[in-house]
Amino acid sequence: MPTENALALARQKGLDLIEVSPTAMPPVCRISDYGRLKYEQSKKDKDARKKQKNWELKEVKLRPKIETHDYETKARMAERLLLDGGKVKVTIMFRGREITYTGFGKKLLDRMAADMAPIASVERDAKLEGKNMFMILAPRPVPSGPPKFTSLLHPEKAADGVKAPDAEKLSEAEPETEHETETELEPEPMSEPQGAVSSA
Repeated sequence: MPTENALALARQKGLDLIEVSPTAMPPVCRISDYGRLKYEQSKKDKDARKKQKNWELKEVKLRPKIETHDYETKARMAERLLLDGGKVKVTIMFRGREITYTGFGKKLLDRMAADMAPIASVERDAKLEGKNMFMILAPRPVPSGPPKFTSLLHPEKAADGVKAPDAEKLSEAEPETEHETETELEPEPMSEPQGAVSSA
């Protein structure tokens, strides 16, 4: 259809002539409401962005001879990153002759994978690259249980548990302090005659 005829037909219907495929021979157009088309396209793009998940890869570094407390701190950090929806790269760093004992690093990574099992799955198994051994953990869509280390330490609940008894003690102590201040204020009128005697 000639362009002039297509424009005239679009005007008759009160719509717009929209070019769909400009590279085709001849170009492909359609008659539609351009404002509505833009709105539907923006809505589709918005829904696509909502469904899209941007995975961030965070790294947690360990040493083969790490102590238990330090390991728990690192594990708690990994749990927090996984619960936030990001992937975690757990790296074992070997120094000097430690590289000859890669078995210790593998055991440590297996331990981390087992501890993170309720909330994460192993996306990439332990692999040695240079002087580092690493594995990648990805968060589970539906956790199979509570996190192992974060559940052991609830700062908010612990703080509430400490504050509540203190508040009760304070509330119980307040009437006693008020009563003490009242008893201290009672003898004050008797001090006035002493002051009068001293002035006289």
